[in-house]
Amino acid sequence: MNREIKHLDSRFAIYSLGLILFGAALWLILLVGTAGQPSLSTPTIVAAAVAPSSLSAELYRNLRSPLGVLLLQILVIIAFTRCCAKVMRKFGQPEVIGEVIGGILLGPSVLGLLWPVAGALLFPTTSLANLGLLSQIGLIVFMFVVGMELDTEVLAKKVRSAVLISHASIILPFLLGSLLSLVLYKGYAPAGVPFTPFCLFMGIAMSITAFPVLARMLHERGLSRSPLGTVALTCAAVDDLTAWCALAVVAAVSGQGTIANSLIVTALCGLHIAAMLFVVRPLLGRWIEGRATENAREKGDTVAVLFTVFLSAFMTEAIGIHALFGAFLAGIVIPKKTAIREALAVRLESFSRIILLPIFFALSGLRTQISLLNDWASWILCGVIILVAITGKFVGSAAAARWSGSTWRESLAIGALMNTRGLVELVVLNIGYDFGIITPAIFTMMVLMALVTTLMTGPLLSLLMPDARAASHEKATADA
Repeated sequence: MNREIKHLDSRFAIYSLGLILFGAALWLILLVGTAGQPSLSTPTIVAAAVAPSSLSAELYRNLRSPLGVLLLQILVIIAFTRCCAKVMRKFGQPEVIGEVIGGILLGPSVLGLLWPVAGALLFPTTSLANLGLLSQIGLIVFMFVVGMELDTEVLAKKVRSAVLISHASIILPFLLGSLLSLVLYKGYAPAGVPFTPFCLFMGIAMSITAFPVLARMLHERGLSRSPLGTVALTCAAVDDLTAWCALAVVAAVSGQGTIANSLIVTALCGLHIAAMLFVVRPLLGRWIEGRATENAREKGDTVAVLFTVFLSAFMTEAIGIHALFGAFLAGIVIPKKTAIREALAVRLESFSRIILLPIFFALSGLRTQISLLNDWASWILCGVIILVAITGKFVGSAAAARWSGSTWRESLAIGALMNTRGLVELVVLNIGYDFGIITPAIFTMMVLMALVTTLMTGPLLSLLMPDARAASHEKATADA
């Protein structure tokens, strides 16, 4: 023991001597180099650096750098939206509602109104471009996961039994939204936007069902594998697939100056879809199956899949549709029932939902300006939009389900589920906002509509399916 202590002491002495020699050598080098340098005038930056407030000024500059602002925004957004999500969870609402509300609270509607200095300091106008790009990356990852979760095999098996409900849940709200656009166009459409893209967009926005939020609600209540859950999920999948295709057409029409150019863009989009389904999917499947070792398979497959996602997103963005369409399509073509698909779904969904999607919610909140609804006419119009949205989805889906043979309780439950809009509605609204199809006022009204229609789903489902509510409570207690 004493020998080991002596050995350590000798090593420490040598280490200390080395540090002394290093310091002496460096001091000698600096002394010789300084003696040979020409006389220099004192730079302004040096004079500023020795000022009494230099440290605080330097720290402030570091904080207000683009990266510093972005990192601070991410920290605040994640912490605040997660707190709001947990609060809403205690009231039996999906966490996405709390995250959306958190984003609105951080925006000009609440924080900017109650504490303008903090709002301007946390979300300066110059930083919104960086925040927007980061949120777009999050949406690309999210839409890829949504595409992977879309079970095309179940969709193919159940599509005939659910086609009536699905079409009714699309056609009726689409027509009502189109009729509503006749009222909104003159006073609320952006200047220079033709009526056709505005009308089509309002119809699509009314037809959305939030497939991911709906799937989570059914899973939490133990209804995913029930006949009700299967029909609702199939209808929601058909709804979203149809809405995304229609939105791609609207994006092509609104982004091009002539009908001929719009047709060309639509044709290019069709070619890209065909290439992904009939060329990329088989090649990707053979690539994944042909990997040799497990480690090489996991690394190589992950690279191949992510490359496919961003390549498809890039192609649709270059065509003039939107990168989200390409990401959603990439998720659909990923080979089903493979280990890499399950692993990517878990990893990317967690990262996207916890880190990237709250940034999107915050950006949506910054765009939501409730102060724009500053008179009774605007609030009445907002109420009309909510009423039209509920009537189209809830009544249309419930009536079609009842006509197809479901009981009244099941029909009303399907109507309540199909009325869920949630996150997907926000994605669609932001696309319309980015393309200049809707104004900030309409955007705000539609965001409020998405919140109301999603908030009412849980209580209605609990009222109509009390057994499912009890099972959900037992499951939550067991998890806790």
